[in-house]
Amino acid sequence: MNVLLLNQCFYPDVMATAQQLTDLALGLAKEGHRVTVLTSDRGYDDPGQSFPRRETWNGIEIIRLSSLSLGKETRWRRAANFGSFLINCALKLRTLPRFDTVVALTSPPLISLLGSLFVRRKGGKFFFWVMDLNPDEAIAAGWLKEHSVPARVLRRLLRYSLLRAEKVIALDHFMKQRIVAKGVDPERVVVLPPWAYDDTVSYDEGGRTAFRARHNLAEKFVVMYAGNHSPCHPLDTLLEAARRLSEGAARRTDIVFCFVGGGSEQKKVREFAARHNLENIRCLPYQPFDMLAASLSAADLHTIVMGDNFVGIVHPCKLYNILAIGSPFLYIGPAESHISEIAGRTKDSYGAYSAKTGDVDAVVNHILDEATRTPRRARLPVSEIANAFSRTTLLPRLISLIQMPAVTESQTSPQRARRNTEMNKKEIGQSAS
Repeated sequence: MNVLLLNQCFYPDVMATAQQLTDLALGLAKEGHRVTVLTSDRGYDDPGQSFPRRETWNGIEIIRLSSLSLGKETRWRRAANFGSFLINCALKLRTLPRFDTVVALTSPPLISLLGSLFVRRKGGKFFFWVMDLNPDEAIAAGWLKEHSVPARVLRRLLRYSLLRAEKVIALDHFMKQRIVAKGVDPERVVVLPPWAYDDTVSYDEGGRTAFRARHNLAEKFVVMYAGNHSPCHPLDTLLEAARRLSEGAARRTDIVFCFVGGGSEQKKVREFAARHNLENIRCLPYQPFDMLAASLSAADLHTIVMGDNFVGIVHPCKLYNILAIGSPFLYIGPAESHISEIAGRTKDSYGAYSAKTGDVDAVVNHILDEATRTPRRARLPVSEIANAFSRTTLLPRLISLIQMPAVTESQTSPQRARRNTEMNKKEIGQSAS
């Protein structure tokens, strides 16, 4: 089977979607499939990184395309970056032959549309792996007005991609509900969360000690936020907790907040720390994959943050590696989400805390509760819950899904087949007008 994978980031990029897609590509190649990846020649978070335009790596053919790198400080810059990549991707797809299967992710938004149109023109199966849902995300973030012309057009284009997909892979059941509400047959939507790297990432005592020593954290209680710093994961509540624990009677010089990763909001973290002269905030870049276990093991309490309006739109996946490490964690976000569901199941075993966005008192109290715990909570072995999100569990399921025979319209009800065909024609006609 010839497989084409579409996403703006791929190996050796360290972004979460790059790592997930790289695992899929390696897994498919190991099964004997020919795999081609169309991706960017620049680092997603660090455009200063450049990668070879074309290479064969572990049997995978990687084609990397150029794009603008104007930074992410403003929306128009981000849009220009995405647009330039999409244009070059569309031009390249015109020259590529038919593939048996095309899998598109969601970086940048609308790359799924290119994948669906490519399959419509040249044949094959199309799978839509939804890592985040746009334009829903842009609307929830306030970047687009819900009833504006751009929002309506983008919704139609998304819906066209969803309706053309052989299967849509949603990351949680909240995301599936949103997708089904757009008119997609529930039978075509499969819930399959991102996986942890538990076969390579586990609690590392030696790595913890070395990481903490290297960053002057040896004698500290480390509260860590690791991953993408995005407006979808508002850090204001956590930052206010850091400020409160640095002032007056509540001052705790032994507690340090460590922000590891990248994204547009990390600059705001640095600015907040500088504005309030906070010495208890440290910012570090994304860590190499071979340092992931050490950096995650260095935390005494991990934090996971999700904005109230983003349930079913984004899916913070850092939780799964945290479970593999066996670390306590604090969730800040809406009461109903995939994180709160898992937190409820792990509260007694892991030490899972929850607080609503804006409830600084609760966040401070949870941090102090864990920091003053005597004796210190022991790291847990990988639990049954963690195993449910293992790469060794979930990756074979995804590969099996992609290898399944195509579901033709004749295999669905005649009414549904006619409805989907009419929707496809209508959507592409509206989008072009």
